[in-house]
Amino acid sequence: MSRPPLAREKVLDAFERILIDEGERAATMDATARAAGVSKGGLLYHFGTKEALEAGLIVRLAELVDEDVAAIESAAEGPVAYFLRSSVMENAPLDRAIIAASRLAQSGNAPAIAALHEMRARWEDALRPHTRSTAALDLVMLVSDGLYFNNALGGDAPLTVVPRGEALEAVIALVEEAIRL
Repeated sequence: MSRPPLAREKVLDAFERILIDEGERAATMDATARAAGVSKGGLLYHFGTKEALEAGLIVRLAELVDEDVAAIESAAEGPVAYFLRSSVMENAPLDRAIIAASRLAQSGNAPAIAALHEMRARWEDALRPHTRSTAALDLVMLVSDGLYFNNALGGDAPLTVVPRGEALEAVIALVEEAIRL
């Protein structure tokens, strides 16, 4: 009888947590098995190598990006407003997958680098029809990057420079005015 998919997800969750909290060097197979509460054999059942574990994380990221792009495209408030509002990190599964993949990319992991480039390209493709020019699209992406980065720096206590409430709404309104078709 095969193991339930929950065990596989627990292993990926543990690997992701170690990457985020301690970095790529600490994210060994042994450390991941311990953190997931599974035996090394249990881990190897789902991921035979560290490369397979990394690939599993990248697949998770791609699936979460698929969900995010669908949400962008169907957002009642509009794609740009949704995208900018969701750029303020909230420790959501997508946020954690991005940070974990970024840790892998920082160590030169080519598939992680490619996945992060693909993520950005998918977001740009979803937003492009809602901007008047390449410069307007670049503005949206740069504001998003700034919101995300500044919030990421704050850890448990986000930096006060990250707009919230009325300030975030003002940023969104300014960007939407600048990019209007």
